[in-house]
Amino acid sequence: MRTTLTIDDDVLMIARGLAERDDRTIGDVISDLARQALRAPRDQYAFETRNGVPLVPVKKGSLPVTTELVNRLRDEMP
Repeated sequence: MRTTLTIDDDVLMIARGLAERDDRTIGDVISDLARQALRAPRDQYAFETRNGVPLVPVKKGSLPVTTELVNRLRDEMP
């Protein structure tokens, strides 16, 4: 089916790259990505919240984010 869509430039660039890499059309790539997004369970993107703030899941064994770490990373930025 042929239709016209407005797609953000960054999305188009990524879709174009995927299409070139896989030797497919951009339309096929975008259709497949849309299907994947529509099939994904809604709660897959839902986070537990505390006081209205989403809590991002933490991988086992990861280090806690501390104020000191945030400040050090901020200070390292150019």
